[in-house]
Amino acid sequence: MRAMRFVGCVLAVLVASMPARADFPDKTIRIVVPYTPGGFNDTLGRIVAQKFTDNWGVPAVVENRPGGGTLIGTDAVAKAPADGYTLLVVAFPFAVNPSLYAKLPYDTLKDFAPLILAGQSANILVVNNDVPVKSVKELIDIAKAKPGTISYGSTGSGSSNHLSMELFRLMTGTNLIHVPYKGSAPMVTDLLGGHVQVAFDNVPNVIQQVKAGKLRALAVTSAGRDTSVPDLQTVAEAGVPGYEVGVWFGMVAPAATPPDVLAKLNAELNKILAMPDVKQKFADQGVNPAGGTRERFGEHLAAQIEKWGKVVKESGAKVE
Repeated sequence: MRAMRFVGCVLAVLVASMPARADFPDKTIRIVVPYTPGGFNDTLGRIVAQKFTDNWGVPAVVENRPGGGTLIGTDAVAKAPADGYTLLVVAFPFAVNPSLYAKLPYDTLKDFAPLILAGQSANILVVNNDVPVKSVKELIDIAKAKPGTISYGSTGSGSSNHLSMELFRLMTGTNLIHVPYKGSAPMVTDLLGGHVQVAFDNVPNVIQQVKAGKLRALAVTSAGRDTSVPDLQTVAEAGVPGYEVGVWFGMVAPAATPPDVLAKLNAELNKILAMPDVKQKFADQGVNPAGGTRERFGEHLAAQIEKWGKVVKESGAKVE
């Protein structure tokens, strides 16, 4: 029902009749990133800001508003003027937070208009080299033999890292201890040091440690093999049929933004994602450009909210 309600809100915004804004944009565009600088969310915001400036001749700036599990920056955009001059970079937690938090300061389903699905990637399941497992099956076996003794790191409650493992635990009947961090860098540092034993993390965050033999990769979370590590099995292939987690990145605007402004933003974003230099920057971080219509992203968000709502409920995942 929540998913259908979201699609309904998207369609309502799309068909709304509002005056044309032929002069858009004619002032500074603000792109809010609800994360600290660094990482792909920030990279996406800065790529788009630079291209808006280059292509439209108006300033476009990135404003990092981290904190509260992305809630602070997200809420700021929900309450911003709906004129197309304040945009939000969103990622996996945007669709998880409605079910993870008992109460949000905004309504994910009503307060935002989808702009574009910008890119998609995968997580890699990695273990510290001291952990005596070389396959997903061996990890499951040792986790079942010693329940509650293996700890896993994440980049925070509601992150793709967190929910990747919660889904894994749910589908394999294993019990691992969650240790949340404030970002990938400190989590990977502790993983290398043996303070946590296992983690799912975005491909670009750990691929160099895997190639250098500092971490052992067991599988990727995507439905098919990842081009960055084509020889690595998917979690589903490795013994957990039906397992799949897609890491994604996108952009939204306040819900009441005029439809013609939303359409102009979507068209420009699609042009940006098709540029060769942008494709290369995405590839350098292990992300595949996506693009497409606003409707497509709205459907994607609806499906993600529905899927992860069930996982949060069934797994008992909570904010820590």
